[in-house]
Amino acid sequence: MSRIGLLPVAIPSGVTVSVAGGQVSVKGPKGQLDRVVEMHTGVEIDGDTARVVRANDSREARARHGLMRADLSNMVTGVSNGFERRLVLTGVGYRAQMKGSGISMSLGFSHPVEIDAPDGIQFAVDGNTAVVVKGIDKALVGQVAANIRKLRPPEPYKGKGIAYSDERIRRKEGKSGKK
Repeated sequence: MSRIGLLPVAIPSGVTVSVAGGQVSVKGPKGQLDRVVEMHTGVEIDGDTARVVRANDSREARARHGLMRADLSNMVTGVSNGFERRLVLTGVGYRAQMKGSGISMSLGFSHPVEIDAPDGIQFAVDGNTAVVVKGIDKALVGQVAANIRKLRPPEPYKGKGIAYSDERIRRKEGKSGKK
């Protein structure tokens, strides 16, 4: 039995959830998100709560039950509050700056790395060593942040690179000389 799937999703004021034709649509002050309802599941709306129900007790239905509930909860949170991921640039000469709606970063390469913001994503730069990725779609915010981090992942010896602000980098000891 899915413990996550059984929990109801609270719908705050200002957010509307509608189900039509196998599609869930969540509209709020920050925007609108649409998603196809997972197989073997359905969404029932009762006043200010939404509940995900499953068609049967098969293994696949139980797995998709929790997934659909988590996605619905993330959609409601996204259109009401939004999501953000903070990235920190560590290293000599590593810096970022806004360039239009995108960002331009110096990461130790022979050229600056420029990233354009996809639809639904906004960038912000704190100081010149912190990049904030904001949006209403949790999966898209996480994927864009992961793509930026992938450009120069933190290395374990000096800690240089792009890391999440809450990430802890395990540092390694360098070579020890012969004594």
